[in-house]
This record gives sequence, C-alpha cells and structure tokens, in this order.
Amino acid sequence: MADHRQSPELLKSPAVLLPSKSELTKISEDLRLKCTEEEINAFHEHFKGTMKTYQRVNEIPEPQLPVKYPRTPGHREAKDSAWYWRCDIKGADTGKLVGKTVGVKDNVAVAGVPMMDGNKQLEGYTPEFDATIVTRILDAGGRILGKTACEDLSLSGNSWTPSTGPIPNPHCSTRSAGGSSGGSASLVARGEIDMAIGGDQGGSIRIPSSWSGTVGHKPTFGLVPYTGAVPIEMTVDHLGPITRTVADCALLLEVLAGYDNGTDPRQHPCIEVPPYSSLLTQGVAGKRVGLVTEGFEGIDKGVCTCVREAAHLLQEAGVVVEEVSIPLHADGLDIWTPVCFEGAYNMMIKGNGNGQNWKGHYCLSMQEALARGYNLRPHDFSMPCKLLAVFSEYMARNYQNKFYAKAQNLTRLLTQAYDHALRTYDVLIMPTLPSTAMALPTTETSISEILHLTFAMIKNTAPFDSTGHPALTINAGLLEGLPVGMMLVGRHFDDLTVLQMAHAFEKIRDKSLSLYLDFLCIYMYICTIKFNL
Repeated sequence: MADHRQSPELLKSPAVLLPSKSELTKISEDLRLKCTEEEINAFHEHFKGTMKTYQRVNEIPEPQLPVKYPRTPGHREAKDSAWYWRCDIKGADTGKLVGKTVGVKDNVAVAGVPMMDGNKQLEGYTPEFDATIVTRILDAGGRILGKTACEDLSLSGNSWTPSTGPIPNPHCSTRSAGGSSGGSASLVARGEIDMAIGGDQGGSIRIPSSWSGTVGHKPTFGLVPYTGAVPIEMTVDHLGPITRTVADCALLLEVLAGYDNGTDPRQHPCIEVPPYSSLLTQGVAGKRVGLVTEGFEGIDKGVCTCVREAAHLLQEAGVVVEEVSIPLHADGLDIWTPVCFEGAYNMMIKGNGNGQNWKGHYCLSMQEALARGYNLRPHDFSMPCKLLAVFSEYMARNYQNKFYAKAQNLTRLLTQAYDHALRTYDVLIMPTLPSTAMALPTTETSISEILHLTFAMIKNTAPFDSTGHPALTINAGLLEGLPVGMMLVGRHFDDLTVLQMAHAFEKIRDKSLSLYLDFLCIYMYICTIKFNL
C-alpha cells in the first residue's frame, strides 16, 4: 500500500530560470539604468520570490477554447496551391449553413489541423483549439473542407509570398489572385467551395475578391470576433466572408457576427446582429450613394469607367447617385501605414502573435510556436516581412513610437471625414483597386519591382481598416477578361445597408448580363440561318 505520510515536495522543472547577477548587471547597462552593486544584489534576492509566482502561474490550468466536433487531421494539398491543407469536418445536422462547404483562411485556427499562415517558421504547428468563428460555422451546420493558402503572415496584397507557392488568378494563370486571402477567393471563384473566411488588415479580403470576381466583405471593426486567429495589428484586424453571391455573403456574416463574451478586446458587449439574409431584399429605393472623387484618382481609366457605369446602374433601383469629395481620403493610406507597419512589428513579430496590454483570450500555443519559429530561423521571413521588420525597428530606435501615435490620432480625423459624408449618403462607392490583377513576379522581376507589387494596390482599401467602416467589394464587370471590383462603404455597424445595396446592384448586373446573352444567342442564331441559306 502507498505510504500517505508527509513526504518532501517532488522536484519540479522551473518555469523561469533565476537570472544571474551578471545578467542583471548587463541589462542595467543596456537600459542605461546605472544600478549599483548593492541594488543588483537586492534585485537578485528579490527575484527568488518572484520566480515562485511565475512557477505558480505556469502550474494553474488556463481556460481553453472549445472543440465540439470530431475531425481527423486530413492531408497536405500538393496539386492545388490555393489550398494549404485539406480536411473534412462536418458540423451540426441543422443550421443556416447546412449544405454549404467552407474554406478557412490559414491564419485562423482549426483544432487538430496543421496551421502555417503562409509562413515557414510556423510550419509544423497544430492548434489544439477552434477559433470562435470556426465553432460558429460548425454550429450552423457548415462543412469545413480545408485551410486555404494565404500570404506569409498575411503581409502582402499580391499572391506570391505563400511558403507553399504562388496562387494564380482563376481567370489568368500568369496574374495574381490577390492577397492575403488569395486561396479563399480563388477557391470560391472556381466553385471548389461555396464560401470562405478571409482576413483583412489592409484589404486582404477585398483585394483577392476584386481580382477573382467574388463578393468579399470586410465587416465593421469588432462585429466578427477575431479570437483564435493570428493578428497583425489589433486596431486593424478583421475577419469576414468571401462568397460568390451577396446572399451567401449575408448568410455567412449572420453566422460569424456577434459578441464573443469578452475574449476579443476588439468587440464591445452591445453588438446587435440583424438577420442580414432575410432583410437583404427589402429594397434600396430612395437611398443615396456618393461616388468618392478622391477614390477615382490615380486609378486605371478603364477601371474608373467600369465602376462609374456600374454605380449608375443603381439608379434603376431608385437610388440617387452623386459625386462627393472627401479630401482626407487621399491621405488615408499614409495614415494607415505607421499603424499597420509598426503595430504589426510590435504585436505579430516582437509580440509573437499576441503582444500585450489587452484583456481577452491569449492563444498561448500559437504564441509559443511563432516565438520558436522566429528565433530559430528569422532569415526565413518573406521579403515583405523583412522589409516591415527592418523599417519598424529603425523607427522604434530613432523615433520611439511617435508616428504610430500620431497616425492613431489622425485616424480619428479620417473616421470623422467619412462619417460626415455618410450623414448625407447611405453608401460610398469607389473602385476597390487601382487596376485589374497584376502579373505575378518571375525570376526576372527585380526586388524593387516585387516590393512595389506587394503593396501597390491598397490605396482605397487600407483606409477603411483604419477607420473600421464596413466595406464590401463586388464584381462590377470585366476589363480585357479580368474582373473589376466596386467597393461599397457604409456606416459603422450598418453592414446591412451595404449588403442591401450590393444585392440590388447584383440583381441589375445579372439581369443586364442575361439580356445581353439572350441577345447574343439570337444574333448568332440569325447569323447561322443566314449562313446556311
């Protein structure tokens, strides 16, 4: 029988090693604190007690995100670069998404399925938890078919940086599918899945949706919980739907949206989620649309013409379409840049995907995996990641967060500028991107050209990540066989009006296309008869 008499405490591996006095002295010198020898000795003795508190924190079990549905790990996809990993996870038997197949961008955790976020350093990591939106998809009856490939740490608007290889555009294999959610948009456009999850910090839902011809919606900031996804910068992080139709977009948003019980500090408890899908067809007659003059500046002429013509089609639905000037929009990308660059460096890279100073759920295993990868092979960063790290470290050493702070202050002015226009107009419209899909870089493309291709398309998309307004892209038409995106922007938490306006346009567009095809068929039939005669 076991001896239950009191015995010495078993030896435990220490969670944190006690620093030596020489290490404390070196830190003091590096920080220019000029600590005395007496102070160093006192600190060393004091830290013996502090180490015990860290040991206890290490031993207490932490709360976990739930995993509710069985699954197998699946397999790595080798034949289709738009997928990172294939799996098949069946959700509930009933719900709004029953019969719908879904792809999850690989910056979002799915328990038991490997996760890479396009990044070599994270390869081999398998999360033990489901992101909140994954649980919501499965609770609604959705069927997850895999993780969609994305840019390295989601830091590119092109589709050439995934560690698994470039993602070609579904309409032209030599052109970009767009980033960073390129795999999601490509698979939806090709009909491989019904809907997909994208992430958006500078346009990463709307860019690939615009270039692939799908519907991509960046929801109002905080409407959809980010819990369980790799962040870039907390104040610009968004997750949202990519679909082929506005109806599916509204349906998926309805499932994803809502408060996450305090796990995500991007949210507040008063979020209301209307039944987007059932209210979609209420009509938009009498509503007003403003074509943002500055949003058409610096844009390819053909793209401008396509978007303007598409926007004016809304008049058939009783919408008033007018020009509106928002001068500060021209500075929107400049305001976004310090926040996203320096913020991403501090949160995603130096902060190992979590950062600090916020309340909510910290994905600890993800943080540990990123820290290991970054420290083991920092040279494996993609070129855009290296650019961000070098530039942001320079700014930190020489300007001590000054421009990040000022840009956050200027974001309030930018938000007010859009809000002022949205008092008059229900929706703002502009081209999503400056051009149709860019060519993918080749071995002959210079580094300077490649860097230009990485961020050259975010002039109109990035500002609304800063301000958090809902912004949706829908295909306005084709230009030389490639899709052109039209972006609709609405008031905060009025995603419904944005969806309704997009749905109204979609109906008019598809009706016009149907009439055109009918006319073409009749014309060809007449020509055939005439030729036969």
